[in-house]
Amino acid sequence: MNRERRKSLQEIADTLAELQEQLENLKYEEEEYRDNMPENLQASERYEKAETAVDAMESAAYSVSEAISYIETAQK
Repeated sequence: MNRERRKSLQEIADTLAELQEQLENLKYEEEEYRDNMPENLQASERYEKAETAVDAMESAAYSVSEAISYIETAQK
């Protein structure tokens, strides 16, 4: 692989890393929201939606991490 393609891949990996950080920050905010719900709402649809959002963002952040790993492998 030539230098130009490696550089392009690195730029993509850097962008993905920034997006992963944003996802993790949003996940953290949603976890805080969910965890601070009053007890009477913890069995509610609102709580379940927050839980689903947290799980989805966690999966998305993990997938982005895997993509970064694949890019790093391609750069070698």
